[in-house]
Formats: sequence, C-alpha cells, structure tokens
Amino acid sequence: MARSIYNTDIHREKLESVSSDILRNVRINKGFIIWMGILALALAACVFAYTIQLKKGLGVTGLRDATSWGMYIATFVFFVATSLVGMLISSVLGLAGVKWIRPIARIAEIIAVAFAAIAGLVIVSDMGRPDRLPYVFMFGRFQSPILWDVTVVTTYFFVSLMLWFIPLIPDLAIAKTRLNGRPGFLIKAYELLSVNWINHDRQVKIMHQAMRILLILIVPLAFAIHTVTSWLFALTPRAGWDSTIFGPYFISGAFVSGTAAVIIAMYFYRENYRLSRYLTNDHFEKIGRVLALVSIIYIYFNINEFLVPAYKLKTHDAIHLRELLTGHHAMLFWSVQLLGLVIPVILLLIKRMRRPLPLLLISAVVLTASWFKRYIIVVPPQEHPYLPVQNVPIEWMVYKPTVIETAVTFGSLILVLMIITVLSKLFPVLPVWELAEEEASAKGEENKQ
Repeated sequence: MARSIYNTDIHREKLESVSSDILRNVRINKGFIIWMGILALALAACVFAYTIQLKKGLGVTGLRDATSWGMYIATFVFFVATSLVGMLISSVLGLAGVKWIRPIARIAEIIAVAFAAIAGLVIVSDMGRPDRLPYVFMFGRFQSPILWDVTVVTTYFFVSLMLWFIPLIPDLAIAKTRLNGRPGFLIKAYELLSVNWINHDRQVKIMHQAMRILLILIVPLAFAIHTVTSWLFALTPRAGWDSTIFGPYFISGAFVSGTAAVIIAMYFYRENYRLSRYLTNDHFEKIGRVLALVSIIYIYFNINEFLVPAYKLKTHDAIHLRELLTGHHAMLFWSVQLLGLVIPVILLLIKRMRRPLPLLLISAVVLTASWFKRYIIVVPPQEHPYLPVQNVPIEWMVYKPTVIETAVTFGSLILVLMIITVLSKLFPVLPVWELAEEEASAKGEENKQ
C-alpha cells in the first residue's frame, strides 16, 4: 500500500507547492555556468602552482626542517573539523528528536560531504612524494596514527555521502517527472538514482531503518575522525601538542566551525534560492543558539588547554605560551580568541543578533577565525623544538607561507566550493518529500481543530 502523500488532496497540494519552490533551483542556468567558470579558472591557476611544487619540491613552500607542517596541515584539520557538522545536525540533534533541523540536515550533509572529500587531497598536497601515497594502504602499520586517520576519514566520507543520498531518493522520484526543460542527462540521472522508488510503505520503512543505522554509526565515526586527527599532534612530547584533552578540544572546535559553515550556507540558500518559507527566522534563531552553546564549550576547552601548562610552566611550555600571549604570534592568537569566540558568544546572547543577516556576519568571522585557530595549533609549537636549530638561515627558523603554498591551499577551498555548487544546483537542497509531509500533517491537524 502506498503512503498517503499521494492519496489525499492536502498531500498532493502540499507536494506540488513544496516541489515547485525547491525544484525551481535545480537547473543549469547562466549564473551557474559563469560561477563554475570562475572557479575553474581560479582552480587552474592553483593547479599550475601545485605543478611547480611537484616539479621543484616542497622547497618552494615555507616548510623547512623546523616547521614541517604549515598551511596544508592547518587546512586539513580545518576541513576535517568542518565536516563534522553533518554528525552534529543530522545525528545528534536528529536522534534527539529535534524537529526544526529537518530542512537544515541536508545542507549540513552537503557541507560534510564536500569538506570530507577534499580533506584527503590536502594531505596529498603536503607530501613531497605523492606517488608514494599507495604505500599507506599497501604497507601501513597498525601502530601508525596516519593509517587510522586515512581509514576514518575515508569511512566518514562514505557514510556522510550515504546520509546525504538516502533521504534524497524520494525527492529524486518526485522530481524526475517535474524537470521539464532541464538537460536530458539530468532526468536520466534522476531516474537511475531514484532506484524505482514508488513511495511504498515497505520502501519507507527500509529507508528509515537504514537512516537510523547510519545516524547511530556516524557518531563514533565522527568522534574517531577528529580524535585520531588530534592524536597526530598529542602523541608527541612537543610543547603545545603534548596534551591529554586534544580529542575533546578538537571535537568541540569542530562543532563551532561546522555550525558557522551551515549558517553561511543557510543564508545563501535562503536569499539566492528564495527559500525563506522553509529557512525561517526561527531556524536562524535556533541555530544561532546552537552556535553560542558550542562556542561556550569550546571556550572552556581553550581555557583548560592554556591554563594547565601556564600553571605548571615547564621551560618549553613557558617559551611556547610566551610566544602566543605576548610574542610573535600574540596578535593572531588574541584576535582568534576574541573575534572568533568571546565576542561572538556575547553577541549571540542578544536575540536580535540571531537574525539572519547579523548571524551571517558573525558566522563568517567565526569560520575565518576557525581556520586561523588551526594555524595557531599547527605552526607555533614547531618553531621551538627541543633541539636547537643551528647553522641555518634565520628565515628557516620562522615559518612564512609562500605564494605557491597559499595558491595550493586556496585550490582545496575552490574544490570544496565546486562540490557544494554542483550538489546544490543539480539536486534539491531541501527535503521535498519530508517538508511536504510535514506541511500536510500540520494542515490536517489544523482542519481537525
């Protein structure tokens, strides 16, 4: 027996209304072609920069013996962190029965898929011999955190992809008959990917069971991916990395950057796709509260991370903290802490600051500060090794990213934007089927009253 969404006038009316609003953005228009063309040209310049690095080696970057990790690893940690928002929105809030996240969940999964997909490529850009990447899989040792990292990042990407795709199947079945005027390949792709969905009760039951399994599975996976990433740092005795709380410290920071990324995407879709009916002020109000909550938790871990070594003040910890608080990195450190955490939390406690436009501006600052936060975690601890750096030029002792390095880093961000753009323009960004059922149910309850 088929589900009621096709069997009542209310359901049919709501289905037509919702699908019309959301599917009108599924098209390859002039704006899409121009935007993708701009991204492609920028990416070509970044790829050219990488070919120079590939030909001449990592010497064209600012990486040296003392500071062997720089922008690339900071970007990798940032990408992995931002991708965790899929778990926070879809799984944690979804399993808790929070209903207002329904139109936001797919946006979170798009971001999770895009950032997780490119995180691995960022690691490749940091390799002097990328041709040896297969050796990680062929000869990887279980004792190596690198092998764990590759495994959990790959697994997390595929689970996130499934969390995006499975709820999309009913929408593809609905949309494949409503894509008049779209390219033939898009209609064919919808027919293939909808896997004969007819909205049968058994299909719905299987889909819900599969989603519940994935939503439960992705929680330990998401915790594992960023915990293992933190272990890459914490398993060393280096001052600034030698910490027992790096796991939860990284995870709480991931929720901050991921939530900020979702808010930026929500605002873009609301304004450019004309979806204010579904992404309401109330959604921004609630997601703003989530951002405030995770930021407060992250502030706690920041205090703990710096207060404990400051109290003990071992020699190398003292050197590291002095550079952060009053030395070479002080301006960046305090800017990140104040502009990226403290001031946003204060602003988010004010209700009018949780409206769409103010929240967008706050989130943009928070997301930018989140990348610089990873830079602070990665770079400063390497500039003060236990062994003295001798007989090298002074510029080798202080890390400064080069133009080549910056271009390659921007290339990874461009790839993320390209993936998000394609997923947003070729597929519905909001769940048509779920929103139609929700509105129909609400209308039915209203008529009963």
